[in-house]
Amino acid sequence: MNKFLLLVIFSLINTNAFAGFIHPMDFNPSQKNEVIEFTKEKVRKDYCNGMVDMCNNSTLRMMEKENLNAFKELTKAKNRNIMNRVIKDYCDSYINMCSYLNILMMYEENLRASQKELEW
Repeated sequence: MNKFLLLVIFSLINTNAFAGFIHPMDFNPSQKNEVIEFTKEKVRKDYCNGMVDMCNNSTLRMMEKENLNAFKELTKAKNRNIMNRVIKDYCDSYINMCSYLNILMMYEENLRASQKELEW
């Protein structure tokens, strides 16, 4: 019974943590406002409530813009397996680094690494 209760609590916390997250490869234009709101909330949380206090309007707007530009690049991605693995690693885990900018950086790095494997 206790294990079941812990499982339910963990799944609720994990699901609600990124309820507004839109998978870039599944994006359709009707979700534009959801992407913007998720990005604003995530940037504010990271820069105002995190370990680093950089909560000023210019920093927040700059990082929102960087994340939205990263999202646009991610919508052009071709390798769903790599994208899903990166999202799982950075959004579905306890490390809480689920920003489109982080996902883009890690997607590109994983893509380069997989292409080097093919060269051998």
